[in-house]
Amino acid sequence: MGPRLLVFGDSLSFHGPEGPCAADEPRLWPNLAAGALGGRADLVAGFGWTARDAWWSLIGDPRVWADLHHVDAVVLAVGSMDTLPSPLPTYLRTGLRYLRPDPVRRLVRKAYLAAQPRLAVALRGRPVVLPAKLTVHYLDTAVGALRILRPELPIFGMLPSVHRAAAYGGVHTAHPGATAALAGWGTRAGVPMLDLPSVVGEHVRGGHGNPDGMHWGWAGHAAVGDAMAALMTPSLTPGHVG
Repeated sequence: MGPRLLVFGDSLSFHGPEGPCAADEPRLWPNLAAGALGGRADLVAGFGWTARDAWWSLIGDPRVWADLHHVDAVVLAVGSMDTLPSPLPTYLRTGLRYLRPDPVRRLVRKAYLAAQPRLAVALRGRPVVLPAKLTVHYLDTAVGALRILRPELPIFGMLPSVHRAAAYGGVHTAHPGATAALAGWGTRAGVPMLDLPSVVGEHVRGGHGNPDGMHWGWAGHAAVGDAMAALMTPSLTPGHVG
């Protein structure tokens, strides 16, 4: 029996070339990575999830608590959305869904989405959804908690992906700093990090993914699945599996 993976992800883990997919879509990278290892993946993810959302899921979802007793590895596939420009503070941006009545909500959301790329350019990509120091904080806290619960559990992460999204004015000024911060944290924490820009950078920048300029096509998912399986293989010894 192959390894069972628990993947905490953002929309990059379940969004294909034409839109979001069910978690059991076999062409998604978590399923491809698990399949290459002879196992299966359980995905816990959401649109726009950051490292903070993964931490909240880890401490607040009883399904996750149950899974953690049975999985053979954890992948913290978050951090990419943290680097995106967020002209409004996160709590205000995510709070748009609660506006009532419905016509007001739709009007405000439409105005915000129209202004977002202009503001991203004007403010040079600042502020971001989650500053790199907070991304590192939440990832580090999650890893610490996991190692208390399962000291032997292999844990993996990812460096932030790239984008060419018109919705953000093509702006991604926080990416280099966040990438350096997460790479340094991975080394200090002993968490192998998949270099997403090296794996899918050309795919995204070349316009081979989703038309939104952020999410990947199936070729991108295949490349990430293969790369993640290769990264995980040395750690998934027989003693860690089953």
